[in-house]
Amino acid sequence: MSAQSLPHIAATQRRLFKINPVYLLVVALILAIVVMNPAFGEPTGYMNYLKRVTALAILSGGALYVIVSGGFDLSVGSMMTLTVIGSSMLASNDPNSTYWIIPLMLGMGLIVGLINGLVVSYLKVPSLIATLGMMITLNGVAFMWSGGAPRGYLPDTFRFFGRYNITDIPVISLLPVAVICLVVFGVILWWGMHRTNFGRMLHAVGDNQQAARLAGVPVERVRISAFVISSLTAVLAGVILGGRAGVSVNIGSGFELQAITAAVIGGAQLLGGRGSVPATIAGALALEAIFTLLNLLGLAQPVRLVVQGLILIGAVAFATYQRKRAGR
Repeated sequence: MSAQSLPHIAATQRRLFKINPVYLLVVALILAIVVMNPAFGEPTGYMNYLKRVTALAILSGGALYVIVSGGFDLSVGSMMTLTVIGSSMLASNDPNSTYWIIPLMLGMGLIVGLINGLVVSYLKVPSLIATLGMMITLNGVAFMWSGGAPRGYLPDTFRFFGRYNITDIPVISLLPVAVICLVVFGVILWWGMHRTNFGRMLHAVGDNQQAARLAGVPVERVRISAFVISSLTAVLAGVILGGRAGVSVNIGSGFELQAITAAVIGGAQLLGGRGSVPATIAGALALEAIFTLLNLLGLAQPVRLVVQGLILIGAVAFATYQRKRAGR
C-alpha cells in the first residue's frame, strides 16, 4: 500500500463514522420487518408504510425548528386535531370548500404559532408551559366545535392528499400523493434549516442564546419564526392525516411526543443547538418501523408508549451529560 493512499483511506473512514446512525437503524428495522412479513417488500407494503409515516415525518421536521432553537412545542398534536375537526365542520359536504378551508387552517396555524412564540420570547414563559397551555386550549376549542363527537366528513378533494394513490408507475407500481407531499415539504424544511442564514441563526440561538444576541442575532424573531413553522407544519400534517384516517376528536393525540421522539432518534439535541431535518425524517421512519415490528410481535399499545418514553428519558439524560461535559 502506498503512502499516498493512506490519507485517502483515513478520510473515507472519517466520512463513514460521520454517517448518522439513524439511517443504518432504519435499514435494519425495515430488513427485520421484511423477514417477519415478506409482503412488506412488495410495492403495496412499503408504499403504505411511507403513507402512514408521512404526517409524522412532516410534523417532526417542523417541530425540529423549535427543538433546535432550544424549546418544545407540545401544541402540534392539538393543532392537527383542530385542523381535522375544523375542516370537517366547515366543509358542509361541499367538495369545493377544500380550496379555501386549507388556507384558512394555515392562517389559524400561523396565529397559534405567533401566540406561542410571543409568549415564550417576550413573556419569558418556558416553552413547555406555554405550549402545554395552548395544547389544552386547542383541544377545548376542537371539543366545543364538534360537540364532543365527530360530525361531518372530509370531501374527497380534501382527502386527496392523504388517501389518493397514483397507479401504474413503473417499478414501484403505485405512488401515494402523501409521499410526494413528504418529499416536497421535506426539501423545503431541509433548505430552510440547512441552506439559509435563518437556519444558521436558529442553531446559534439554541446553542447559546446570549452569545447569539451579542453577535447580533434577532433572538426573539428567530424563536417566533420557529414556532410559526412548527404550527404550519402541524396543519399540513393534519390535512394529510385527516385525508388518510378520517375524522376523529382525538386524531392528533400523542403526535407531539412522537415528533419529539423522532427528532431524538435522528440525533437532535433536546437542549437546542443541533438537529438535522433529513435525520429527523429518518427518525420518524424508524419510529414507525419500531411500531410496525411491535405489532408484528403481537405486543399491545402500552408497549409502544413504554418504548417511546424510554427513548425520551435516555435522550434527555444523554443531552444533559453532554452539556455538563462541555461546561455549558
